[in-house]
This record gives sequence, structure tokens and C-alpha cells, in this order.
Amino acid sequence: MFIASPTLRRLELAAAVLLALAAVATAWAAYQSRQWTGEQASSTSQATATRISANRVSAVANRQLQVDVTTFTQWLDARAENRPELAAFYRERFRLEFKPAFAAWIATNPFRDENAPSSPFEMRQYRLGTEARADRLEVEAAADSDRAKEANQHADNYMLAVVLLATSLFFAGLSIKLGSPKVQAALLGLGWIVFLAAVIWMATLPVEVTI
Repeated sequence: MFIASPTLRRLELAAAVLLALAAVATAWAAYQSRQWTGEQASSTSQATATRISANRVSAVANRQLQVDVTTFTQWLDARAENRPELAAFYRERFRLEFKPAFAAWIATNPFRDENAPSSPFEMRQYRLGTEARADRLEVEAAADSDRAKEANQHADNYMLAVVLLATSLFFAGLSIKLGSPKVQAALLGLGWIVFLAAVIWMATLPVEVTI
């Protein structure tokens, strides 16, 4: 009957412990990689949806700008043709957002003062709410994209940890198959080093848990 030496028993015990710990750590790393992959997909979808909204709002802002330019041009033409009733007609139809800028521009006496702004669109009072909203949506979309990139990096990091832990499992499993205690000890030592390095690195990574 073969009786294992104390050294061999210790090596087998170390291999068994490493196999158990590495298996658990591998499962955790794989779980985290999937979680961060899901977070990346969610953030990417949110960024896409927000950019679509931003484009729609920006299109509305462009149409509003065109309306303002058109009605102002028509007002200028009516004034130049000395048709006050027609000029008043267009002026009454200025958009509410355009009226403060137009009033401020008129106050600069643009038809007599050469240094006055050339149009109400150069006045600080001219602000499009839709344009500001489109800008905010673009900022939100950029933030969502950044979160998606970070989540993707975290997923890649955890997947690399899975590879390292699988390597430590390989060394632990291989060491059991060998008869030489020195070779077993060398492989186990290498396996433990890889395992500990992977675990320490994993401890620095963010954790994503969905309940």
C-alpha cells in the first residue's frame, strides 16, 4: 500500500485549496464581466436614444431659426418699401423668443448708427430654447458614451482576470498529475503567484451587482 509522504500531502492540499479558490474567483470574474457588458449595452442604447432626441430637437431649432430669419427679412422688405401695415403684420407674427432680441436690436438705432449690430440675431437676447435643450442632450449623450466605454473596459479587465485565474487552475491541476515533488512545488508556486496577482488586481476593479 502506497503512503504519501507529508510533503506530497501538503502539496496536494495546497493544490486542492488553489483549485477551489481559483474556481470561485473565476466564477466571480466571469459574472462581473457579464454585468459590465450589460452595463455597456445599456449605456450605449441610452446614448443612442439621447442623440436621436438631440438631433430631433436640433432640427426643430433650425426650423425656428429659419422662421425667424424669414419673418425678419419680410419685415425689412416691407419697411424698405415703406409699407407700414405689412411691416406691422410681420412684426406681430415674430416668434415670442425672437421679440426680445428684435426689441433690443431696435433700441440700438440700427438704421442710423453704423456701429449697431447688423441684425437681431447678433444680440445676446436671441436665444433658442430648443437649441439649448439640444446642447444639453448632446452633453448627456456624451456622458452615456463615456459610461459605455468605461463599462467595456471593466468588462475586458474582468475577462482578463478570468484568463489569469484559468491559468492558475491549469497549473494547479497539472501539478497533481506529476510525480516529482519539486516540479509539483514549482507549478503550484507559479499557480499561487498568478492567482494572488489576479485576486489583488480584481480587488482594485469596480463591482457591478444587479439585484
